[in-house]
Amino acid sequence: MSTLRLYEIAETYLRALEDLADIEDLPEQAITDTLEGLQGEFEVKAINVAGYIRNIEAEASAVEQARKGMERRQRSLTRHAERLREYVKNHMERTGLPKLKNHYLTLRIQNNPPSVVVDDEKSIPDEYKRTETVTTLLRAEIARALKADQEVPGSHLQRSTRLVIQ
Repeated sequence: MSTLRLYEIAETYLRALEDLADIEDLPEQAITDTLEGLQGEFEVKAINVAGYIRNIEAEASAVEQARKGMERRQRSLTRHAERLREYVKNHMERTGLPKLKNHYLTLRIQNNPPSVVVDDEKSIPDEYKRTETVTTLLRAEIARALKADQEVPGSHLQRSTRLVIQ
């Protein structure tokens, strides 16, 4: 296994291509052997890096699944705590005991600050309203138009590449 980095192997391969092209009397077999050796080294390194990519992606997926599970658990615990808090509050109000206390905890019923309740949004004066405009680009529609050879000012199609590891 080579201790060279992938980019170093790639540069060596490209440099060898340039150097071999400059030598006029070099036998064709020597050129082939040199390039095959470098290409083989590059292939092994690239495949090893791709295997490492797969491991990282698998770990990222596992972390994502664990995160989703933890978020579900958090929501469940939060809702459970809210239900229990409301349960205790309701029974304290029902029994007329606004304050309970022991060595560790103090429970008390407290008034919240007043909150606004809107009964009819249409009758609220404009001075208490704010209109917000949100613009969303319809990228799928733009892509369809551009693929159909229609001009969409301010946009164009651009092709990129990606590495597929199977």
